[in-house]
Amino acid sequence: MTPELGLVILVSLAAGYWLNMWNMRLRLKSSFQEAERILAEARREAENIRTEGRLQAKAEVIRAREEFEASTQKRREEFAAAEERISQREANLDRKVALLDKKEQTIDQRVEDIERRAQELDQRRQELERLTQEERRKIERAAGMNREEARQMLLSKMENEMRGEIGGLIRHFQEEARQTADREAQKIVAQAIQRYAAGHAGELMTSTVALPSEEMKGRIIGREGRNVRAIEAATGVTLLIDDTPEAVVISGFDPVRREIARLALERLILDGRIHPARIEEVVAKVREEMDQTIRRAGEEAVYLVGIHQVDPDLVSLLGRLKFRTSYSQNVLMHSIEVAQLMGVMAGELDADVTLAKRIGLFHDIGKALDHAVEGGHAIIGADLLRRHGEPAVMVNAVGAHHEEVPTESVYAVLASAADAISGSRPGARSETTDFYIKRIEKLEALAHSFPGVERSYAIQSGREVRVLVKPEQVDDAGAIILARDISKKIESDLQYPGQIRVVVVRETRCVEYAR
Repeated sequence: MTPELGLVILVSLAAGYWLNMWNMRLRLKSSFQEAERILAEARREAENIRTEGRLQAKAEVIRAREEFEASTQKRREEFAAAEERISQREANLDRKVALLDKKEQTIDQRVEDIERRAQELDQRRQELERLTQEERRKIERAAGMNREEARQMLLSKMENEMRGEIGGLIRHFQEEARQTADREAQKIVAQAIQRYAAGHAGELMTSTVALPSEEMKGRIIGREGRNVRAIEAATGVTLLIDDTPEAVVISGFDPVRREIARLALERLILDGRIHPARIEEVVAKVREEMDQTIRRAGEEAVYLVGIHQVDPDLVSLLGRLKFRTSYSQNVLMHSIEVAQLMGVMAGELDADVTLAKRIGLFHDIGKALDHAVEGGHAIIGADLLRRHGEPAVMVNAVGAHHEEVPTESVYAVLASAADAISGSRPGARSETTDFYIKRIEKLEALAHSFPGVERSYAIQSGREVRVLVKPEQVDDAGAIILARDISKKIESDLQYPGQIRVVVVRETRCVEYAR
């Protein structure tokens, strides 16, 4: 390489380096200028932001100050209003205190007046007691008796006067009750009887079996009485074969057993084959048929009355009443009649007709068990219905229809009334002569046991008792009280169907002779 070429290259490199350094210097300068420009703009923006912040802060301060002043003004106004109300209340309290002070002064004055008057009254009372003691002593000296004797005489006089007034009051209240309660009760009972059109419930349940001939008695007795013993053992009854022509009497306490024996004996007589094996066969068959008959009778009674949802055991017991009589009145027919009567009367009283009929139908259900359970049939029936889940009002009505338990509802009263109507109407029941005579004698003896009674007579088959009193011992007021006492005594001591009328007769006869 030549020296000139080397020099040219070196100059070129120096020139390139210098140009490069110049360009770098220019770029640095421009970068410094751009940085200063950006810094200047940042400073201007910061100044602007600072200025805006100052302005916003001043605005917030001004707004907060205005809000504070506004709320302060509102509270000042509220405080001012509260101060005004407090001032008014203080003024009112001041007026009330002044008024109370005035009233207190008035009360103090009145207390002083009352104390002064009390002292005056005490003095007057003491003076009056003194004068009274003096007058009492004067009266005792004049009358010749002390205070206790005069008191007894006055009480006796007042007792006689009040006795007459009590009799008059009793007569007045009886007349008033008779004009109101009796009129409505008679109306309801009359409507019930008129609307229930049924035949007599009386039925004579015979236990006599007719025989085709006298020779049949020997066949019924059998060799050495084996047929009779077989019948009695199978049915639980007693056969009475006596001199009654062409008849055999069946004796038994249980009416169902008696009916089974009667039907079985009739079938044996028609069949002609009478021996122990045949007897047991016929009795077993009749007993099965009797169970069906009893259930069918109970179902027919329930259907006839129109009640539902009855326990099957109660239906069977109800059917047993078909073979039970009371004073020759069939108990099942009597129960149906009582149910219908109670339904009519309950309808008149706006009571539950269905419940009333249910009570009436089962009111004598205890008679189906009273031969096996101790106690009255009303209590037995109530316990039976309670065990079978019947309502409490029904249990009470059944137990109370003979007043053996307290009455708790109107249904118990309706049961008693319907039972009396069904049992006491003409032709419904009959009773033996001995029982009738004993009841009449007890009724007359009870009426005659009261003081002042001269004679007593039971009339109208024991439905009424006439009592003749001694006029010098019993006055008119005493006659009213005596009639009431006798009726209460009859209710508590005697058993009787229906009701008994008590009539007290006081008669004064004055006899003189003109000569």
